[in-house]
This record gives sequence, structure tokens and C-alpha cells, in this order.
Amino acid sequence: MGSTLSVDESVRVVIVGGGFAGIAAASELKSNGIPFVLVDMKDAFHHNVAALRASVESGFARKTFISYEDSFQGSFKQGKVTGINLQNHYILLENNEELHFSHLIIATGSDGPFPGKFTQTLSKDAAIQMYEDLVKEMQKAKRVVVVGGGSAGVEMAAEIKTDYPEKEVTLIHSKVALADADLQPSVRQSVKEILLRKGVKLVLAQKVTNLDKVTLNVALENIELQLDKDPDVVSTNLVICCTGLKINSSCYSIALGDKVASDGSLIVNEFLQVDGHPNIYAVGDCANLNGPKMAYLAGLHAKIAVTNILNSLKDKPLKPLKPGSLSMLLSMGRDDGVGQINGCYVGRFIVTKAKSKDIFVSKSWKEMGQKMPH
Repeated sequence: MGSTLSVDESVRVVIVGGGFAGIAAASELKSNGIPFVLVDMKDAFHHNVAALRASVESGFARKTFISYEDSFQGSFKQGKVTGINLQNHYILLENNEELHFSHLIIATGSDGPFPGKFTQTLSKDAAIQMYEDLVKEMQKAKRVVVVGGGSAGVEMAAEIKTDYPEKEVTLIHSKVALADADLQPSVRQSVKEILLRKGVKLVLAQKVTNLDKVTLNVALENIELQLDKDPDVVSTNLVICCTGLKINSSCYSIALGDKVASDGSLIVNEFLQVDGHPNIYAVGDCANLNGPKMAYLAGLHAKIAVTNILNSLKDKPLKPLKPGSLSMLLSMGRDDGVGQINGCYVGRFIVTKAKSKDIFVSKSWKEMGQKMPH
């Protein structure tokens, strides 16, 4: 790839959503000279994999927001997509503007609670400020509770305890095993051992029953969390929620309603085309595929979708997505980590070198063709 393809003016790819899948697709289309428009509600890409580090380290948040405009100029449009017109091949924006497409890449991703995800339509500077404000709350609190022991929760607890070893950090998780269910048992066991070694208190196989009544992300004198199996309350000063990811399906749930799976994701074939719509692709978290929702997989999907758009324009056979063994690295603070690569266990040395130092932020700046601030 890389050589530009000459296309007629009817070709225009519209990408809905500027997360990891969206920027990967935009970068691929740009390098191939294919006209495209990337649409997102925000004005900057959020490298949310590093959001947890930005919650504990002052100054880190500005490395996690990257302007779309600076990367894609006139090929970026800020706006909210309210619907898709399948008959006339256009998406509709909130301001009633129509954006016509020959091919559509849906990359709307998933939403979850702040700080792991950032879903507000604030400017880049205001978004950065929200993380700086959270760092201040983190510094004020003597005791912190992280709710949810999936991958985001265990990384969050480790980040807090690494930067603030004097704080009492408790992780509450509804299951017995920590991190992602798709990981090998040995990796999940290592996650538990790292947290215990760092001094994180673990409350496992219990749910917080009053989370909806608790103020999140703000340090308060005394917050009491009730558990479903334990009569004693957990007292704390700050609660960070790392549960409840939801697929962003609002822009396509009406037009493609019959292609939406029970979790809100789109049913796709092996080429990542939405079932019955050869010119519409779904990539990243909103594609109904097995396995965990991960940034690097989203990027992989995007590259396959763009390859298939190019191949369809050249009348070449399409490329299927081949599921490989799971690779996943968990950064357990800047000085530790564990994971697996192609199904093989990897420990602290490799993970710290590969991920824990900068949580891949420099990779995103490079992909978007910009220089990372120091």
C-alpha cells in the first residue's frame, strides 16, 4: 500500500467516530490519496488507553488529546451524526447537514465512565483540565476505591498505588478473577499478585449496591459504599468507577436496526462489511466480534476495512479478518506490568519497556503525523 489510487469523484469514504479505529482508517485513506471525511463530536482524538495515567500524573493529560484538525485539515468535520440514509447514501448531522458517501466506515466505539473514557463534547483544553482537576482530587484523598476489576480497573488501582504509595487503595470487583476473561489464568493470577505486592486491598466477588447514589471522582470527607454480601460498609474519600462499557449505537440503531446484536454492536462478515451492506464497514468496539475491546484490534480492523475498500475499487478479492491468538499488555503503573503476546505469557521487563513507560501515546502522535509535547 502507500501508492495513491486514481479514483473518480463519486468516491468518498465517510468515517463516523474518531477513536483508535477512526484515526487508523483516516490515516490509511490519507496515505492512499482516497477522499474521506472523518466525523467526530469532539475536536481532538483521545488516547484513552493512557487516561488512567493522566488521572494520577499532572501534565500527562495533554499528551493524550491530539487535534483532528491539525492532522486531517479539511477532511475532518466536528459534529454529531444523528442518522444514516441508506437509500441515498448519506449521513445526517445534528445541524441537518448531509454528508454523502460511496463507502461508510462506522467506528463509533464504546462509552464508559470518566476517567477511563472521555465522552463529553468539550474542547481539547477543557478536556485536559478535567484530568488535571482529577489529579488534584486524587492528591487530596487519603483513601481511594476503584470499582471494577477488569483491565481498566486493575490498571487504575496500580497507577494510583504506584504514584501515591501512602494512600489506601481498595479495588472492588464483582468476580473472583481479575482483568479480562480472555487472558490466560497465569496472567490474571500475576495481576492479582502485583496488586497485592503494591499494597492494594482486594474485595472480590462483591458488588457495590449504592454506586448510583455516590459522587464519583471528587474527594469528600466520608463516602460509604455498601456491598451486596458484606454487612460492613467500605469508607473512603474518593471513588473511581471502571465498569459499564456500552457500545455507541445511537447513530445506526434505526437505519441498521436489523443488523444490531443484543449488545448494540453491528453484525459483520469476515471482511468487516455490515451484513447485507457491502459498502458499509463496522470496525473497532462497535463491530460484533469475539474477544476483548482493544485499541490495537480497532486499528487492525480499520486497516482491513480500508484495504477492502481499495480492493473493491480495483476489483480485487477482499481480505478477511483472521483472528489470531490474543495479545494484551496490562500496564500496572509505570514500573510494572504483565500480559501475553500471541498467547505467550510476558512479564514485567517486556511490558514495562513496551507499554508502561508512555502507554503508547507517542505511537498515536506519530500515526497522526504530529509532534508530541514534552
